[in-house]
Amino acid sequence: MRILVVGSGGVGSAFAPIAARRDFYEHIVFADIDEAKAQRIVDRYGAGGRFAAAKVDATDATQVADVARAHDCDIILNAADPRFVMPIFLGALEAGVNYMDMAMSLSEPHPERPHEEVGKKLGDDQFAMSDLWEDRGALALVGIGIEPGAADVFARYAADHLFSHIDEVGVRDGANLEIEGYDFAPTFSIWTTIEECLNPPVIWEKDRGWFTTAPFSEPETFTFPEGIGEVECVNVEHEEVLLVPRWVDCRRVTFKYGLGDEFIQVLETLHKLGLDRVEKVSVRGVEVSPRDVVAAALPDPMTLGDKMSGKTCAGTWITGTGTDGAPREAYLYHVVDNEQTWKDDGAQAVVWQTAINPVIGLELIANGTWRGAGVLGPEAFDAVPFLDLLNEYGSPWGMTEMTPRGA
Repeated sequence: MRILVVGSGGVGSAFAPIAARRDFYEHIVFADIDEAKAQRIVDRYGAGGRFAAAKVDATDATQVADVARAHDCDIILNAADPRFVMPIFLGALEAGVNYMDMAMSLSEPHPERPHEEVGKKLGDDQFAMSDLWEDRGALALVGIGIEPGAADVFARYAADHLFSHIDEVGVRDGANLEIEGYDFAPTFSIWTTIEECLNPPVIWEKDRGWFTTAPFSEPETFTFPEGIGEVECVNVEHEEVLLVPRWVDCRRVTFKYGLGDEFIQVLETLHKLGLDRVEKVSVRGVEVSPRDVVAAALPDPMTLGDKMSGKTCAGTWITGTGTDGAPREAYLYHVVDNEQTWKDDGAQAVVWQTAINPVIGLELIANGTWRGAGVLGPEAFDAVPFLDLLNEYGSPWGMTEMTPRGA
């Protein structure tokens, strides 16, 4: 396997040391609009000449295809912001290679009823082309980070091995991370954070389909494992709600994120001021995107690792009927400690936790365990080999049995 990784930011940088410890591939090319960033990854984690750097403009599908061809790559991993999904996705199709990403094509709110009805959903642009990918015998594995990604694998595992009937699949994300010296410093791309937190959250119900609600709605307190404890979580737009119902039989799917009151207030203020806008405005004759200005003014998440402490948890809470016919409620999860990821790989916990999953996905494709054609989510594949590799990689998953509500 020869891999092209497009994007050399936080996740791309964290991907490198994890991949450097594995031997399922022949070569990895790290590409970025700033080739120097890609070269720094190669210099730091060179892996005996198995890594190389290249320059690429991720907005240009043909250029992405040309770089893949030039390095004889057979799969492209998109490690860039979601706004670059479609050109990279189309570049892989143009090059005739397989594709993977950790976030899907962007949504567009319903023009008249944004907090009730869906408009264009996350991933719609990609799924609309699934037949073309299938006809060409190529695989586009979408949403294979931590969330979406491992959270979706947990849902598939629960459906296959733990439950005879699933009522709700509820992805729940929480942390007790602290960042020294900053009043406000997102641990992931602020561009992505604004996109998913201020868009109308999507919910899926079997008898209703997909519908939306207001941002930060339906707060609930969820108790996270391994010392993190209680965190208030709210509805946020996320890919799992668009992926899980396509392959897992259940009644309801939700996604809730533990943001905290202060974080929510900052995002709401950005929205009120129009600073979350992508469309450019003129500032003294210069055209700039307000969201890009916010991103430029905040610290780069990949530089925060030595200032962070605590743990982050991503997981999937499932309710329903167990295989024994009794009510069951369980939380399948993955916890990462920033102290460990920074010590081992020089990467902060949030981006590291995202990056480990595409490495595993690539290994499963390389060894033929996961195979298919078309646009497919993680739920389309057997969960056990993925979870076994997560343990083998030294970052095990866990499960907490909970008292069924009403029991």
